[in-house]
Amino acid sequence: MSHFSPALLVALFVVAAVVVWQAGTYLSDTTDVLAQRLKLGDALGGLLLLAIVTNLPEVVITLSASLRGQVDLAVGNILGGIAVQTLVLVGLDAFGKGHATPLTHRVHTLQPVLEALLVVAVLTVVVLGAQLPASLLGGHVSPAEVVLVLLWLGGVFLVGKAEHGLPWLAHAPAATTNRPEPQDATQQKQKPFANSSTKRVALVFGAASLATLLAGWALEVSGEQLADQLGMTGLFFGATVLAAATSLPEVSTGLAALQLGKPELVVSDIFGGNAFLPVLFLLAALVSGKAVLPRAQASDLYLTGLGILLSSVYAVGLVFRSRRQVGRLGLDSWAVLVLYALGMLGLLFIQQ
Repeated sequence: MSHFSPALLVALFVVAAVVVWQAGTYLSDTTDVLAQRLKLGDALGGLLLLAIVTNLPEVVITLSASLRGQVDLAVGNILGGIAVQTLVLVGLDAFGKGHATPLTHRVHTLQPVLEALLVVAVLTVVVLGAQLPASLLGGHVSPAEVVLVLLWLGGVFLVGKAEHGLPWLAHAPAATTNRPEPQDATQQKQKPFANSSTKRVALVFGAASLATLLAGWALEVSGEQLADQLGMTGLFFGATVLAAATSLPEVSTGLAALQLGKPELVVSDIFGGNAFLPVLFLLAALVSGKAVLPRAQASDLYLTGLGILLSSVYAVGLVFRSRRQVGRLGLDSWAVLVLYALGMLGLLFIQQ
């Protein structure tokens, strides 16, 4: 595509983004049904089904960039994507259905808090792993890249275990506040695919996943060429424009999930995806043939710290479940928005 004009590249980028957006709606609708029928629950369903599939564009970008040896683009997309996807919760808080109260107030379970802590844990391992020499495992894989996979699997296990109840809630005076609000029969009947067979739902889920995968590849290729023609560095483009484009599935699925009255599914999709993204460092290392984390730059670690900070803010918001809003946003969303803006400003100075 190097010979494509900027206008044609922009057109391809926009078309791919639209496909990703439309596919995200189907993913949210089918995940809701599959999570119920497989008895996963909203939190675990969001962490396993929705979070991984909506991150297929990041998987494609990581694989493609690593094959060409452009690890900086893959790293910038992974770590920058975490901050951008956390920012998606701000938009959903403001414009999603039910915005009369903050998004974190509408979540009636503590499982998303566990997922936020998992994000903090894996990003902490990223910082630690960046300090280790690449030669520890022969230079092809960093020990931290292996630990990230094991840590993510352990987190999935704990979230699944929490689906059956957290023991201390039974003795808490305010335990009733963590119970989901019942949905009326009208809302239940309006759910897409509610009367479809599990096989048909799975087929639609698979087709939407494939569309997300292919469109993600188109986003990566056209976006990379645009970055080259505009003279943008791999890290800055990956952490901003490309990360925002590949976050479209989370925006689309989040809006659809809020229409279904599933705020837990929304938050679990974001935190589940953010916890999964660092796992891709192992993929990048295996494909490129060299450990990725020991080669992380100051700007990479800066984005990692920003992701930890934003996740921590929402974890606190999920615990306190404040009703207070300023404009259409909860206080935690305002904090995340301001911190992200300051963080991107700081990234510009690091790039200089």
